[in-house]
Amino acid sequence: MENLMKRVQRVLIGVIAFFAAASMVSCGKEKAETKSDNVSVNDAVEPVKPVVLRMADNHAEDYPTVMGDKYFAKLVEERTDGRVKIEVYHGGQLGDEPTTIEQVSAGVIDFVRVSISPLTQINDKYNVLMLPYLYKDRSQYFKVLDGPVGDEFLKLINSRNMEGLCWFDSGSRNFYNSKRAVKTPDDLKGLKIRVQKSELMMGLVEAVGASPTPMSFGEVYSALQTGVIDGAENNFPSYDSTSHYEAAKYFTIDEHTRVPEMVIVNLDSLKKLSEKDQKTVREAAKEAAKKQREYWLARVEQSRRKMADAGNIITGLSAEEKKAFQDKVYPLYKKFAGNYMNVVDKILATR
Repeated sequence: MENLMKRVQRVLIGVIAFFAAASMVSCGKEKAETKSDNVSVNDAVEPVKPVVLRMADNHAEDYPTVMGDKYFAKLVEERTDGRVKIEVYHGGQLGDEPTTIEQVSAGVIDFVRVSISPLTQINDKYNVLMLPYLYKDRSQYFKVLDGPVGDEFLKLINSRNMEGLCWFDSGSRNFYNSKRAVKTPDDLKGLKIRVQKSELMMGLVEAVGASPTPMSFGEVYSALQTGVIDGAENNFPSYDSTSHYEAAKYFTIDEHTRVPEMVIVNLDSLKKLSEKDQKTVREAAKEAAKKQREYWLARVEQSRRKMADAGNIITGLSAEEKKAFQDKVYPLYKKFAGNYMNVVDKILATR
């Protein structure tokens, strides 16, 4: 009897141990399944893909505007934690300036850095900012562009589904040619000078006695070499980076115009972003503009030294000599800014 009781006890203990173990296995399995489920759910969440936007520039990769573009792209990517990336296409890979402006308007490209000269085809008011000898100096120039007058011009293209974000520096434009040193308007007579396709720029060249020859920027070097044109007008870094100095060794610092450079965005592309990221893009553009202006000044000095070392003839003008050019072009103010003389007065009054 005693042996029977012991056997029953052992059986009961075994049964209890079995169910206890089964319960533990079940709980462990449930926890494992729960953990597994959680891992599966987390693994299923894919990282958010960044919005990739394209930006065009027709200058070389080491040119100050392209350096400014890349600084802008860097700031945007950093400050959006990688949510927005801007790919910069330099060297005219996406087309010349008029073409890329149309592509931005259509939303094919998201950003472009351009001279405002071709924008006169959209709104002739842009001519005001390019009037010859309008600005006293570089300091006044940027006070105008970074103030209320400049803000107004940034929005003039809104009707074409675009908006200007900031102003880059392109320095002052000057005449250069392959024939002779220029100190007076008479020295320009008979010379074929390349200009952008702009009535104002063509009017300027005609006013000082030369023959304006519109052509695309990329054709200028070969045209200088072959004698299709005798010269062109631009700033020191462009004269250098395009190797125009090799075919046209006479450079005159007459500072006839300062043509603003604008960074433009397609408004639909901007609206793809959150309001926070839109604000970041706008702020980054303004900051990049300041950095670009530093790049510009450094590049001007570098190019000027290079031209001097290459033996190019660099001719400066006295105030009196420059006034002879100013007198020639003064009639252009009424012709090209007659309806906007109030804006001209605001610019002249800016100190």
